[in-house]
Amino acid sequence: MDSKNALGEYLRARRERVRPEDVGLSGGGLRRVPGLRREEVALLAGISSDYYLRLEQGRDRNPSVQVLEALARVLRLDASATTHLLSLAQPERPAVSRRRARRTEAVPASVRELLDTWPGHPSYVQNRFTDCLASNALCRALSPNYRPGVNLLRAVFLDPAERELRRDWEELTAEGVATLRGHIGPDVDDPRLVELVGELSVRSDRFRLLWSRHEVRPMLGRTSLLRHPLVGDFELRSNKFEIPGTDGLNVVVFHAEPASRSAELLGLLGSLAASGDTPREQSPRTREEAARLDEEG
Repeated sequence: MDSKNALGEYLRARRERVRPEDVGLSGGGLRRVPGLRREEVALLAGISSDYYLRLEQGRDRNPSVQVLEALARVLRLDASATTHLLSLAQPERPAVSRRRARRTEAVPASVRELLDTWPGHPSYVQNRFTDCLASNALCRALSPNYRPGVNLLRAVFLDPAERELRRDWEELTAEGVATLRGHIGPDVDDPRLVELVGELSVRSDRFRLLWSRHEVRPMLGRTSLLRHPLVGDFELRSNKFEIPGTDGLNVVVFHAEPASRSAELLGLLGSLAASGDTPREQSPRTREEAARLDEEG
């Protein structure tokens, strides 16, 4: 991750993911690298090959919006990826100035209170690096990793129990990395990000692959497919809401479809959490109750 040439890295990574036939070119001939050649991108974007080379090499970091939009069309970028491309080409500001301008990362007391007023909805607060900063009891019953101090992205990639919980682990990890890139934007030299990316790149082959793709996605809600050790298989929907006046903190709230089997199992999990049962232990009674709901569902 080279903060001094974030634009060039992004262009190169996205170029390598576009097939010639995707843009109406012949895919024949010997190609030493995947995707489009630099001169093909330049031709399709209506710029010179030398100028495009300077962009990828970081020798020209202030292209016009028109050039960037033309490159976005050639590289088949969606709206979120195009916005990310434009942000990487903004005139650079010193990293120290960016960090001084940030607002607080403390979770407002009113938000902490709000989480506890949702006993039937697992809820937590995370920062832009996916560090969990606050959570309610039902969320911690969903996974012990939803507790303050845990980095959720690290947990998803490195904790075997978390991977076992996630039936949609492949999709979740791809979304998580792309969302992180989108949320960080051009601030790739932040020490917290450098530390996290460095650790996961060393310890996880999948993270290293996903990070190299430079995919970007907006921070949206999703449907999570879970296999909980206490109550079995169910699914939860989630929505994310940014907390005004903070440095990109978000509240994430889970819910099950009303009157569904998932809602019953979430209610069962809530009862177990209220009684003090831990999520890694499953009594015979719990297994029987989950089995009954499974048969009825």
